[in-house]
Amino acid sequence: MNVFISGGCKNGKSLYAQNLAKSMAEKDGRALYYVATMIPTDDEDRQRIQRHLAERDGWGFETLEQGRCICDALKGNVDARGAFLLDSVTALLSNEMFAPDGSFDGDAGKRVADELCEFARRTGNTVFVSDYIYSDARGFDQWTETYRRALAYIDRQLASVCDKVIEVAYGHIYEYEEEKG
Repeated sequence: MNVFISGGCKNGKSLYAQNLAKSMAEKDGRALYYVATMIPTDDEDRQRIQRHLAERDGWGFETLEQGRCICDALKGNVDARGAFLLDSVTALLSNEMFAPDGSFDGDAGKRVADELCEFARRTGNTVFVSDYIYSDARGFDQWTETYRRALAYIDRQLASVCDKVIEVAYGHIYEYEEEKG
C-alpha cells in the first residue's frame, strides 16, 4: 500500500510515518527502508538529521540517503518489495530545484513528480511524507512561488497514485481514501 502524508512542520508526521512504515514491514515480513532526502546545508539541518536518526534507532530501518534522482535509491541490494518511508518530498524538490552552485531549475517539479510516481509504482509499499506549506496568504518571490506551485503539483500527483492520503494537523490524524464505485 502506498500512503501519502502531508502536514505542517513539527506536527508529528515523521513519527507517525515511521510507525506506519514499520507496521507495513512487519505485517508481511518485508525489509524496512528509510529514504532520507535531506542534503544538509547548515547546523540546523545536521541537528534535525541527528534527531531523526536517534528517533529511528532500534526500529530496524536501513537508511538510504538519496537527495536527488529518487529512483536511484532502488539500485544495488535494495529489495523493491520492501516497505519504504520517504522523508521528505519537500526536501527532495528543494534539492532538485535549487542546485548547490546557485542555479535554479523551474521545471524540477514535473520531473520529481514523475520520478516519485514511478517510485510508488515500482515499490507499491511506500509512505511519502510532504510538508503542507500553502496556508500562508503572503506573497513570495518568484522562486518561492515556483517552488510552492511545484510542491502542490507533486503532492496532487502522489495523492492520485497512493491508496491512502493522510493529513497530520496539530497532532491529529485525518485519513482520506478514494471512494470506490
